[in-house]
Amino acid sequence: MSVRAEFDAWADEGRDRGMETRHWHTAKHALGRMPVEAGETVLDLGCGSGYAARALREADDAGRAYGLDGAPAMVHNARSYTDDAGVAYVLGDFESLPFGHDAVDHCFSMEALYYAADPHDALAELRRVLRPGGTFYCAVNYFEENVHSHDWQESIEVDMTLWSYADYRAAFREAGFVVAEQDTIPDRETEIPPDGEFPTEDWETREAMVERYREYGTLLTVGVAAK
Repeated sequence: MSVRAEFDAWADEGRDRGMETRHWHTAKHALGRMPVEAGETVLDLGCGSGYAARALREADDAGRAYGLDGAPAMVHNARSYTDDAGVAYVLGDFESLPFGHDAVDHCFSMEALYYAADPHDALAELRRVLRPGGTFYCAVNYFEENVHSHDWQESIEVDMTLWSYADYRAAFREAGFVVAEQDTIPDRETEIPPDGEFPTEDWETREAMVERYREYGTLLTVGVAAK
């Protein structure tokens, strides 16, 4: 199944809002770090419901906020969630972005880069559209060190790229980014039941659930477009 078909189905089922709720636990901390100044142009790569573009407009007064997604139904839904003329949602591929050279000041992506057909090509294309000195804040929960995420591929028909911390740093540098920061953001909002309630439907032990959310959390890699 293609990325488009997979996520069109998710959007039609209303799962875009569910992703927004779950991702917001850590995404808001990554968004809060972005050095967006009033009037700048920002891009949310793999926008889903479009929450990040809306947040950057509201919190940082971005001049123009774009959300790009490969699924038409996701783009349709995102457009329906706002009437802000400064926010736009577009359909497109990560490897062929509909923006000119140096047209974007900052980019954010949450749980999306690993769906690209070729993440290396996607990073190179993003470097093309980012101005020198612009930033890319890339957040993922599916990564090599997070052993609790490895079976996610079994539940989705779209191929996913499983990279380690080091793989992300190397790929960013290869694409022309300086890696300014890399760390993990713990999810402190997902409720973890007491020991007596384990095993649950999804977790054998409380220790494993704590490790997944409180220790591994979300991997954030920050790249700065080299001048």
